[in-house]
Amino acid sequence: MTMFLFAAIPWSSTLMWVAVVAGLMIANEVARANKWAALALFIAVPLALTIFVWPTTAGAGSSTGTWFHWVKVYSALAGCLGFVAIRFIPRLAKNRWALMFPALILAVNIFEAVIRDFQVSGLNGEVDGVFMVGGVWNIMNGIAGLLNLLTICGWAGIIVSHGPKKDMIWPDMLWFWIIAYDLWNFAYVYNAVGDHSFYAGAALLVSCTIPAFFIKRGAWLQHRAQTLAFWMMFTMAVPTFVTSSSFAVESSHNPVALFTVSAVSLVANVAVVVYQLYTIVKRRRNPLTDELYVHLHAYQAVLAENAPLPVPPTGGASAAGSTPRPTAGVR
Repeated sequence: MTMFLFAAIPWSSTLMWVAVVAGLMIANEVARANKWAALALFIAVPLALTIFVWPTTAGAGSSTGTWFHWVKVYSALAGCLGFVAIRFIPRLAKNRWALMFPALILAVNIFEAVIRDFQVSGLNGEVDGVFMVGGVWNIMNGIAGLLNLLTICGWAGIIVSHGPKKDMIWPDMLWFWIIAYDLWNFAYVYNAVGDHSFYAGAALLVSCTIPAFFIKRGAWLQHRAQTLAFWMMFTMAVPTFVTSSSFAVESSHNPVALFTVSAVSLVANVAVVVYQLYTIVKRRRNPLTDELYVHLHAYQAVLAENAPLPVPPTGGASAAGSTPRPTAGVR
């Protein structure tokens, strides 16, 4: 399968792929540790890079010198800082308008990529140092991205986990949406910057999906924003890593491969749309105001692990059996 998607992958590149995944996961854990680590990583470091590094390394003619890369790095950083604010400023975590921000920044990031996919559909050959093969697959995957954007739901149910790390938890963002996103995003990177996709597609997505499934469930968006910000900061500082270094891996640029990954992305996102509509109709949920998947065990498990601890009663009543939020609609 890898030979279908990519040209030859030497053992050194395979080891580097593992190192990139591990490095991004470690950086993500450092950012999770406390607010001071997060502020240093998402304010001090990018400020220094903006002034002293990126104007040279990500200028015109660089593979990361396009408007998209500059917008992407700052939008990813804006998301990280917004999430830090929600995590560590208690009144924001209880403010319905503030909780719209994660959904909004996610939607903006997806829409940026959709625009680029549509744009690349008409491009062929080397553009800004990246070899592109545009075609119908870009349109297919752009549609998949729009569907992925439209199925964002349950933002009003975002909470902050108890404990010192105070992760931003989104219980309604479950595994099937995450997988559909991963398939769409990999297809986007493979379509638009194929020679970067071994790392910027596969490694980057794995680095946030592993912690979302095995380290801190419910915090996928936080993991995604932080690993994306770290990757964008690195690749804009060292663009040759994915283009001309000894670790670079080229895409196969095979139209069949391009069509296949986009078709899989589109099918997965159509499936999520169908299931979401089924849930809305059968369970009479309002996608604009309700969390949709409260009936699923995966949702209930995330909420049970992360909901704020109940406040001890001031009277003689027992706190046993109290719950952090109503569970109406659970069937």
